[in-house]
Amino acid sequence: MAGRHRRTVGALVAVGLVGCVGLGAGGCTGSQTAAGAEAMAGDAVVVLRRAADRLAEAGSSRARTSMEMATGGTRVTIRGEGVYDYRRRLGRLKVLLPQDPAGPQRPITELLAPGALFMKNRGAGVPADKWVRVDTATLSDGNLVTGGATDPFAAAEVLRGTRRATFVGSAEVAGTAVRHYRGTADLVVAARAATKSGRGALASAAEGFATAVVPFDVYLDDMGRIRKVRHRFSFVNGRQKGPVAVASTILLFDFGAPARVRLPKSEDIYAGRIAEE
Repeated sequence: MAGRHRRTVGALVAVGLVGCVGLGAGGCTGSQTAAGAEAMAGDAVVVLRRAADRLAEAGSSRARTSMEMATGGTRVTIRGEGVYDYRRRLGRLKVLLPQDPAGPQRPITELLAPGALFMKNRGAGVPADKWVRVDTATLSDGNLVTGGATDPFAAAEVLRGTRRATFVGSAEVAGTAVRHYRGTADLVVAARAATKSGRGALASAAEGFATAVVPFDVYLDDMGRIRKVRHRFSFVNGRQKGPVAVASTILLFDFGAPARVRLPKSEDIYAGRIAEE
Protein backbone atom coordinates (compact mmCIF):
# COMPACT_ATOMS: atom_id res chain seq x y z
CA MET A 1 0.00 0.00 0.00
CA ALA A 2 1.52 3.32 -1.02
CA GLY A 3 1.26 6.99 -0.09
CA ARG A 4 -1.55 8.48 1.95
CA HIS A 5 -3.89 5.55 1.24
CA ARG A 6 -1.44 3.15 2.86
CA ARG A 7 -0.96 5.39 5.88
CA THR A 8 -4.73 5.75 6.30
CA VAL A 9 -5.25 2.00 6.46
CA GLY A 10 -2.23 1.73 8.73
CA ALA A 11 -3.98 3.96 11.25
CA LEU A 12 -6.49 1.15 11.78
CA VAL A 13 -4.50 -2.03 11.22
CA ALA A 14 -1.63 -1.06 13.48
CA VAL A 15 -0.08 -1.70 16.84
CA GLY A 16 -1.19 1.19 19.01
CA LEU A 17 -3.22 2.61 16.07
CA VAL A 18 -0.26 4.42 14.51
CA GLY A 19 2.75 3.35 12.54
CA CYS A 20 2.51 -0.25 11.27
CA VAL A 21 0.09 -1.68 8.75
CA GLY A 22 -0.74 -4.00 10.20
CA LEU A 23 -25.37 -15.34 10.05
CA GLY A 24 -28.34 -20.27 10.95
CA ALA A 25 -31.03 -20.47 13.62
CA GLY A 26 -31.69 -22.76 16.58
CA GLY A 27 -34.84 -24.15 18.12
CA CYS A 28 -36.91 -22.70 20.91
CA THR A 29 -35.41 -23.31 24.37
CA GLY A 30 -35.72 -22.06 27.91
CA SER A 31 -33.23 -19.31 27.06
CA GLN A 32 -35.52 -18.15 24.25
CA THR A 33 -38.46 -17.96 26.64
CA ALA A 34 -36.44 -16.05 29.21
CA ALA A 35 -35.10 -13.59 26.67
CA GLY A 36 -38.60 -13.01 25.31
CA ALA A 37 -39.97 -12.40 28.78
CA GLU A 38 -37.28 -9.83 29.50
CA ALA A 39 -38.00 -8.07 26.23
CA MET A 40 -41.74 -8.04 26.95
CA ALA A 41 -40.95 -6.44 30.31
CA GLY A 42 -39.12 -3.70 28.46
CA ASP A 43 -35.91 -3.99 30.46
CA ALA A 44 -33.57 -3.40 27.55
CA VAL A 45 -30.52 -2.82 29.76
CA VAL A 46 -30.88 -6.24 31.41
CA VAL A 47 -31.35 -7.97 28.05
CA LEU A 48 -28.28 -6.35 26.50
CA ARG A 49 -26.01 -6.95 29.48
CA ARG A 50 -26.75 -10.67 29.07
CA ALA A 51 -26.11 -10.78 25.32
CA ALA A 52 -22.54 -12.06 25.73
CA ASP A 53 -23.82 -14.93 27.91
CA ARG A 54 -26.31 -15.90 25.20
CA LEU A 55 -23.42 -16.16 22.73
CA ALA A 56 -21.46 -18.38 25.11
CA GLU A 57 -24.52 -20.64 25.33
CA ALA A 58 -24.70 -20.76 21.52
CA GLY A 59 -21.12 -22.05 21.41
CA SER A 60 -19.92 -20.81 18.03
CA SER A 61 -20.90 -19.06 14.82
CA ARG A 62 -19.63 -17.59 11.62
CA ALA A 63 -18.97 -13.85 11.51
CA ARG A 64 -18.57 -10.97 9.10
CA THR A 65 -16.95 -7.73 10.16
CA SER A 66 -16.70 -4.25 8.73
CA MET A 67 -14.74 -1.30 10.07
CA GLU A 68 -15.07 2.21 8.66
CA MET A 69 -12.93 5.24 9.35
CA ALA A 70 -13.04 8.68 7.75
CA THR A 71 -9.74 10.55 7.77
CA GLY A 72 -8.18 13.20 5.56
CA GLY A 73 -11.31 13.38 3.43
CA THR A 74 -11.05 9.66 2.64
CA ARG A 75 -13.37 6.93 3.92
CA VAL A 76 -11.66 3.60 4.45
CA THR A 77 -13.49 0.28 4.96
CA ILE A 78 -11.79 -2.91 6.12
CA ARG A 79 -13.79 -6.15 5.88
CA GLY A 80 -13.35 -9.53 7.49
CA GLU A 81 -14.98 -12.95 7.59
CA GLY A 82 -14.44 -16.09 9.65
CA VAL A 83 -15.56 -18.18 12.61
CA TYR A 84 -15.63 -17.77 16.39
CA ASP A 85 -15.80 -20.11 19.39
CA TYR A 86 -17.48 -18.15 22.21
CA ARG A 87 -16.73 -20.71 24.93
CA ARG A 88 -13.01 -20.83 24.28
CA ARG A 89 -12.88 -17.22 23.09
CA LEU A 90 -10.98 -18.22 19.96
CA GLY A 91 -11.63 -16.86 16.49
CA ARG A 92 -10.17 -16.84 13.00
CA LEU A 93 -10.77 -14.03 10.52
CA LYS A 94 -9.54 -13.23 7.04
CA VAL A 95 -9.27 -9.44 6.89
CA LEU A 96 -9.32 -7.66 3.53
CA LEU A 97 -7.69 -4.26 3.19
CA PRO A 98 -9.02 -1.68 0.70
CA GLN A 99 -7.84 -1.87 -2.90
CA ASP A 100 -4.38 -0.41 -3.28
CA PRO A 101 -3.40 1.62 -6.39
CA ALA A 102 -0.38 -0.65 -6.79
CA GLY A 103 -2.55 -3.78 -6.97
CA PRO A 104 -4.54 -6.25 -4.86
CA GLN A 105 -3.60 -6.60 -1.21
CA ARG A 106 -3.03 -10.01 0.32
CA PRO A 107 -5.60 -10.70 3.05
CA ILE A 108 -4.35 -10.67 6.62
CA THR A 109 -5.18 -13.79 8.61
CA GLU A 110 -6.01 -12.96 12.22
CA LEU A 111 -6.37 -15.34 15.14
CA LEU A 112 -8.24 -13.94 18.15
CA ALA A 113 -7.48 -15.40 21.57
CA PRO A 114 -7.84 -14.35 25.23
CA GLY A 115 -5.29 -11.58 25.71
CA ALA A 116 -3.70 -11.94 22.30
CA LEU A 117 -4.02 -11.12 18.61
CA PHE A 118 -2.02 -13.11 16.03
CA MET A 119 -1.57 -11.78 12.49
CA LYS A 120 -0.14 -13.41 9.36
CA ASN A 121 0.65 -11.74 6.01
CA ARG A 122 1.00 -8.59 8.02
CA GLY A 123 3.73 -6.97 5.97
CA ALA A 124 6.08 -4.47 7.65
CA GLY A 125 9.09 -6.68 7.05
CA VAL A 126 7.57 -9.77 8.68
CA PRO A 127 8.30 -13.00 6.74
CA ALA A 128 5.22 -14.35 4.95
CA ASP A 129 5.31 -17.64 6.87
CA LYS A 130 5.53 -16.04 10.30
CA TRP A 131 2.92 -14.77 12.75
CA VAL A 132 3.02 -11.56 14.77
CA ARG A 133 1.68 -11.78 18.32
CA VAL A 134 0.27 -8.71 20.09
CA ASP A 135 -0.72 -8.57 23.76
CA THR A 136 -4.18 -6.94 23.55
CA ALA A 137 -4.03 -5.63 27.11
CA THR A 138 -1.12 -3.42 26.05
CA LEU A 139 -3.11 -1.80 23.22
CA SER A 140 -4.70 1.55 23.98
CA ASP A 141 -7.94 0.34 22.37
CA GLY A 142 -7.88 -3.19 23.81
CA ASN A 143 -7.95 -4.51 20.20
CA LEU A 144 -11.44 -3.16 19.57
CA VAL A 145 -10.10 -1.41 16.45
CA THR A 146 -6.37 -2.18 16.12
CA GLY A 147 -6.69 -5.30 13.99
CA GLY A 148 -9.19 -3.73 11.59
CA ALA A 149 -11.86 -6.07 13.01
CA THR A 150 -13.46 -6.10 16.46
CA ASP A 151 -13.29 -9.39 18.36
CA PRO A 152 -16.95 -10.60 18.29
CA PHE A 153 -17.01 -11.67 21.94
CA ALA A 154 -15.30 -8.44 23.03
CA ALA A 155 -17.98 -6.54 21.11
CA ALA A 156 -20.64 -8.45 23.05
CA GLU A 157 -18.86 -7.80 26.35
CA VAL A 158 -18.94 -4.06 25.65
CA LEU A 159 -22.71 -4.40 26.06
CA ARG A 160 -22.17 -5.53 29.67
CA GLY A 161 -21.54 -1.85 30.29
CA THR A 162 -24.91 -0.74 28.88
CA ARG A 163 -26.09 2.30 30.81
CA ARG A 164 -29.00 3.44 28.65
CA ALA A 165 -30.93 1.56 25.97
CA THR A 166 -34.25 1.70 24.21
CA PHE A 167 -36.19 -0.81 22.14
CA VAL A 168 -36.41 0.65 18.64
CA GLY A 169 -38.66 -1.99 17.09
CA SER A 170 -38.82 -5.27 15.24
CA ALA A 171 -36.62 -5.78 12.18
CA GLU A 172 -34.98 -8.45 10.06
CA VAL A 173 -31.31 -9.33 9.62
CA ALA A 174 -30.35 -11.79 6.88
CA GLY A 175 -33.84 -13.30 6.91
CA THR A 176 -34.00 -13.65 10.70
CA ALA A 177 -36.56 -11.76 12.80
CA VAL A 178 -34.78 -9.60 15.35
CA ARG A 179 -35.36 -6.90 17.96
CA HIS A 180 -33.48 -3.63 17.42
CA TYR A 181 -32.05 -1.79 20.44
CA ARG A 182 -30.12 1.46 20.57
CA GLY A 183 -28.11 2.81 23.48
CA THR A 184 -24.76 3.65 25.02
CA ALA A 185 -22.30 1.53 26.94
CA ASP A 186 -19.64 2.57 29.45
CA LEU A 187 -16.33 0.79 28.90
CA VAL A 188 -15.35 1.20 32.56
CA VAL A 189 -18.52 -0.60 33.66
CA ALA A 190 -18.07 -3.19 30.90
CA ALA A 191 -14.52 -3.97 32.05
CA ARG A 192 -15.68 -4.56 35.62
CA ALA A 193 -18.45 -6.91 34.49
CA ALA A 194 -16.45 -8.72 31.81
CA THR A 195 -15.14 -12.26 31.99
CA LYS A 196 -11.66 -12.59 33.45
CA SER A 197 -10.06 -13.11 30.04
CA GLY A 198 -11.63 -9.96 28.58
CA ARG A 199 -11.28 -7.61 31.53
CA GLY A 200 -7.78 -6.31 30.80
CA ALA A 201 -8.44 -5.39 27.18
CA LEU A 202 -11.67 -3.52 27.96
CA ALA A 203 -9.95 -1.68 30.82
CA SER A 204 -7.24 -0.56 28.40
CA ALA A 205 -9.88 0.63 25.94
CA ALA A 206 -11.65 2.57 28.70
CA GLU A 207 -8.44 4.48 29.34
CA GLY A 208 -7.20 4.74 25.78
CA PHE A 209 -10.23 5.92 23.82
CA ALA A 210 -11.15 9.59 23.59
CA THR A 211 -14.30 8.73 25.56
CA ALA A 212 -15.34 5.63 27.48
CA VAL A 213 -18.94 6.07 26.29
CA VAL A 214 -19.71 3.92 23.23
CA PRO A 215 -22.95 4.44 21.25
CA PHE A 216 -24.33 1.27 19.69
CA ASP A 217 -27.14 -0.34 17.71
CA VAL A 218 -27.71 -4.06 18.28
CA TYR A 219 -30.13 -6.62 16.85
CA LEU A 220 -31.03 -9.71 18.92
CA ASP A 221 -32.87 -12.82 17.78
CA ASP A 222 -35.58 -14.61 19.81
CA MET A 223 -32.90 -16.42 21.83
CA GLY A 224 -31.21 -13.18 22.86
CA ARG A 225 -28.20 -13.79 20.61
CA ILE A 226 -26.56 -10.93 18.76
CA ARG A 227 -27.21 -11.08 15.02
CA LYS A 228 -25.80 -7.65 14.26
CA VAL A 229 -24.07 -5.02 16.37
CA ARG A 230 -22.63 -1.67 15.39
CA HIS A 231 -20.39 0.30 17.75
CA ARG A 232 -19.09 3.82 17.24
CA PHE A 233 -15.68 4.26 18.84
CA SER A 234 -13.67 7.46 19.19
CA PHE A 235 -9.89 7.42 19.59
CA VAL A 236 -7.04 9.90 19.49
CA ASN A 237 -4.54 9.28 16.70
CA GLY A 238 -1.27 11.19 16.85
CA ARG A 239 -1.58 12.01 13.15
CA GLN A 240 -4.93 13.77 13.57
CA LYS A 241 -5.72 17.03 15.37
CA GLY A 242 -8.90 15.65 16.93
CA PRO A 243 -10.51 12.32 17.79
CA VAL A 244 -11.03 9.86 14.95
CA ALA A 245 -14.44 8.19 14.68
CA VAL A 246 -14.53 4.49 13.82
CA ALA A 247 -17.71 2.51 13.13
CA SER A 248 -17.39 -1.25 13.68
CA THR A 249 -20.16 -3.60 12.47
CA ILE A 250 -20.36 -7.35 13.13
CA LEU A 251 -22.84 -9.85 11.66
CA LEU A 252 -23.18 -13.23 13.41
CA PHE A 253 -24.85 -16.20 11.71
CA ASP A 254 -24.78 -19.98 11.29
CA PHE A 255 -24.70 -20.62 15.05
CA GLY A 256 -23.18 -23.97 15.92
CA ALA A 257 -20.88 -23.98 12.90
CA PRO A 258 -17.50 -25.63 13.51
CA ALA A 259 -14.95 -23.10 14.75
CA ARG A 260 -11.65 -24.93 14.82
CA VAL A 261 -8.86 -22.51 15.67
CA ARG A 262 -5.28 -23.62 16.21
CA LEU A 263 -2.90 -21.07 17.67
CA PRO A 264 0.65 -20.79 16.25
CA LYS A 265 3.55 -22.65 17.78
CA SER A 266 6.22 -20.52 19.41
CA GLU A 267 8.69 -21.19 16.57
CA ASP A 268 6.19 -19.81 14.06
CA ILE A 269 5.94 -16.43 15.81
CA TYR A 270 8.16 -13.64 14.50
CA ALA A 271 10.54 -12.30 17.13
CA GLY A 272 12.32 -9.67 15.02
CA ARG A 273 11.83 -5.96 14.67
CA ILE A 274 8.67 -4.78 12.91
CA ALA A 275 9.24 -1.90 10.51
CA GLU A 276 7.05 1.18 10.65
CA GLU A 277 5.14 2.04 7.48
